[in-house]
Amino acid sequence: MKILLIVFGFFLCGAAVSQQKPNVIIILADDLGYADVGFTGCKDIPTPNIDRIANQGVVFTNGYVTYPVCGPSRAGLITGRYQNRFGFARNPIIAPNDPNMGLPLSERTLATELKTAGYTNAIIGKWHLGAHETLKPDRRGFDYFYGFLSGGHRYFPEEYIYNDLSEVTRDWDWYRTKLLRNNKPVEETEYLTDALSREAVGFIEQNQENPFFLYLSYNAPHAPLQATEKYLSRFDHIQDEKRRTYAAMVSAMDDGIGIVLESLKTNGILDNTIVAFLSDNGGPEYANGSDNGQLREGKGSMFEGGVRVPFTLMWPDKITPGQYHLPVISMDLFAIASTYAGVTPQNNIDGVNLVPYINGEVSGSPHPTLMWVNVDKNSYGVRSGSHKLVNEATSSNSLYDLSDDISEQSPIDNSLLSDDMLRTYNNWRNEHSEPLFLGLEQRGAYKRK
Repeated sequence: MKILLIVFGFFLCGAAVSQQKPNVIIILADDLGYADVGFTGCKDIPTPNIDRIANQGVVFTNGYVTYPVCGPSRAGLITGRYQNRFGFARNPIIAPNDPNMGLPLSERTLATELKTAGYTNAIIGKWHLGAHETLKPDRRGFDYFYGFLSGGHRYFPEEYIYNDLSEVTRDWDWYRTKLLRNNKPVEETEYLTDALSREAVGFIEQNQENPFFLYLSYNAPHAPLQATEKYLSRFDHIQDEKRRTYAAMVSAMDDGIGIVLESLKTNGILDNTIVAFLSDNGGPEYANGSDNGQLREGKGSMFEGGVRVPFTLMWPDKITPGQYHLPVISMDLFAIASTYAGVTPQNNIDGVNLVPYINGEVSGSPHPTLMWVNVDKNSYGVRSGSHKLVNEATSSNSLYDLSDDISEQSPIDNSLLSDDMLRTYNNWRNEHSEPLFLGLEQRGAYKRK
């Protein structure tokens, strides 16, 4: 009898240890403006559910992504590494017959790593890391996929006229494919954002008893600007039609995040779930009516408007609510999740576990330097402390002090600091691989090749 009790106790202990591993949810908006959520000061678009994450968690007031355009930014987030290290230097073309057009097989995703620790993993929404069979989510550590492989999509299901990418013959018609459940097309009936939120809640309900990773990769508020009357009617006070539709799309996403949070609460797993919210890059103000506030420029730029994003993280069991002001970056989510799942990544990662810094257990900056590069335009940015060196067509190696010039309007003269930052950048660039593929901007050359 004593032996049976010991064995039974062992299994109970094992179950308890398993349950201590946190669930992980990364919620990624697409082309969201920096000033378009409540916790960054938005006044005309209420975002109570996104703000709930911010109010119950930590707001990163200097939160960045690894690239100012979606494909490379997502590659950095999902691998925990600067994407140029493995040649993901461009926005990939949607090419289902090309095994090199996407995230190379040398790279392990967060899902791949967490799977080794017993996690069940799902991506709901936008993939954009490769459309070839070998590059799809089910080959990259995900057990469940509901969404689309391309870099964007239309929102109304009556516009999904192609069964899959094999039927697409013109650029951008990949926005009109049917959604996929795993690798099979489905007949969706709901507005895209609502459908993705529904699927996210369904995944939580089915996997609440064991640790899971949910990558909720919304398409909103990426163009095309499309919203249902349910959401448009909330913004009759906004006269600009583009801004009004954009606001409706953000509001739909916020509603979806609300039901995700409620599902966690109802199932008693909110306290042990890491929930992060951020955008994949800055807002393209000219294209979708977004607002980057005081930040200069937007999507595609190495100025703050391109790479600095709304970024917040909640983990009630472990993180003290408040603000964290030192620079952090999207790759850090990989480090946080893998650390508390008990996983040692097989590849060297650039992300840092931020939790000890947030809670004041570790002093100093998690990232003394952050860097960005667009190899085709020879544009780059280097942030060191409060200083940022920017090389853009409109600003050649200009140095700014973000502590009193967040809008990057007044370059300062400090050649010693500029030279030192440039040396750091050049050493970093020497560690990179050549671009693996031609990107969307080179699709004409790609077709000819």
